[in-house]
Amino acid sequence: MNLNHVHNFYFIGIGGIGMSALARYFHANGKQVGGYDKTQSPITKGLQELGIEIHFEDSVEQIYSAFLDKESTLVVYTPAVPKDHKELNYFINHNYNIVKRSKILGAITENTFCLAVAGTHGKTTTTSILGHLMNVCDVPLTAFLGGISENYNSNLILNGTEVSVVEADEFDRSFLTLSPDLACITSMDADHLDIYGDSSELVKSFEEFSNRIKPNGKLFVKNGLPLKGVTYGIEDDADYSVQNIKIENGTYVFDVKTPKTVLENLQFNLPGRHNLSNALIALAMAVEYGCPNRQLAKALASYKGVKRRFTYQIKTDSLVFIDDYAHHPQEIEAVHQAVREMYPHKKVLAVFQPHLFSRTKDFIDDFAKSLAQFDELLLLDIYPARELPIEGVNSEWLLGKIANKNKQLVTKGDLLNQIHKSDAQVVLTMGAGDIGEEVKRIKKGLSIAS
Repeated sequence: MNLNHVHNFYFIGIGGIGMSALARYFHANGKQVGGYDKTQSPITKGLQELGIEIHFEDSVEQIYSAFLDKESTLVVYTPAVPKDHKELNYFINHNYNIVKRSKILGAITENTFCLAVAGTHGKTTTTSILGHLMNVCDVPLTAFLGGISENYNSNLILNGTEVSVVEADEFDRSFLTLSPDLACITSMDADHLDIYGDSSELVKSFEEFSNRIKPNGKLFVKNGLPLKGVTYGIEDDADYSVQNIKIENGTYVFDVKTPKTVLENLQFNLPGRHNLSNALIALAMAVEYGCPNRQLAKALASYKGVKRRFTYQIKTDSLVFIDDYAHHPQEIEAVHQAVREMYPHKKVLAVFQPHLFSRTKDFIDDFAKSLAQFDELLLLDIYPARELPIEGVNSEWLLGKIANKNKQLVTKGDLLNQIHKSDAQVVLTMGAGDIGEEVKRIKKGLSIAS
């Protein structure tokens, strides 16, 4: 696919995190960009401030006239767009050039040196660390991120076009459009079973992804995964391994053993062993690319994180409020470990919004087990996203399985009131739905109360 000949790019679902990064990229490269999204957000506002034309009603009449030119327009959509979407069906019925987001990402990266991050957890944080490390080392790269980087306040790092850093998304098998030079797989836990049917099919797709790496390329795998490659791990015998971990003033200080040397006294500011693992694999890929060790050490210490990934909203001696995107039992486990490591003697109140009826159904017992570990739990209704309800699958069912006496169902309207009733010193919000939109209100309410 030759994108150089395309002048107009029209995105259906332009406010999505992956779509908006592509929109920024094409706008920066002088293309005319526009699109539709169902809701306004800080992301769409940021795009509009760049001069990108966006509307929020599914209406062909509202499409900017330039994008109705069939010869010069490419329409981009995601699997999340409903099949009865009026604009999408208009473009289909009138034979426009229409492609999925993943195909565009594949086309952009095919003529670059591509570093791809795959895995059911940790993709966004790892990709943003890797993009930051290589950018600080002055690599001429474009990094497409699945979240908003705190260092750049953007989901796009643009410093050249020779190298690309991307998330390799297993949802809908999107990552099979990529042909990376260096790739990693962080995890292969069962997820997206509404797409794959069972975990064995998910594993097969990761195997297929590993076979797409270019002939002279390398695959990095977390130690213990059933794939061959350069291994990485924490305090183990992997090819790249974190050793001698200490926590000093809330910062990890550690060494990294590589196949050739030992990097000593590295610093990393994000809490949680899962984040330490993400930092390790990003560092390993940057080392293999050829970035200088001394610059990498400085870059790692300056990494600030991704919004909604263990993001501190309030951090005082008397109250801590953290927001996180965790929406899978393994991610909740990782957040719980990080909170307990950082605040071992403080009471923790968790607020969780389940994401998808199918995911809740598939992992109901695992959700119950991971959520039971917090001192108190407030549970919101399931966020449906692209799904219709499944009979019997609801938050009340999940609540009944959680072995914790300090638990209750809450509505968004009553959420802040219930948080105020708690004497917990650490408040944690988790979920991939619209719980992120409640964070500002909770932060304001807690700040006034404290």
